[in-house]
Amino acid sequence: MKNFVQHGDMITVPAPTGGTVSGQLYRVNGLIGVAATTEAEGDPVELKTTGCFDLGKTSAQAWAVGEPIYAIAATNVLTNVAGTGNYLVGVATAVASNPSATGRVRLNGSLGHPVTA
Repeated sequence: MKNFVQHGDMITVPAPTGGTVSGQLYRVNGLIGVAATTEAEGDPVELKTTGCFDLGKTSAQAWAVGEPIYAIAATNVLTNVAGTGNYLVGVATAVASNPSATGRVRLNGSLGHPVTA
């Protein structure tokens, strides 16, 4: 396969507005991933687009294993509510209690279409 480039689970992109903090979730257009390093806006940063991560969630929610998980468009905080403007990013891989600050999520690697209704 002369046309193979990479596996695609780590993608180098320009750091989004405000830069990145290692271990935090970011989206760059249609890509969603966790920053491997802390970088200034516009500098190259690798995003881990697949795998399971403990990430910030809406505290007042309980999550069940396998439940679809969405990013709130304005904040990238995760939620199990398919609210208008939220993007599907993966599924819960562990139970998360109410209240709790983080939830375990398997990322899909790219944003699902935004919820419109």
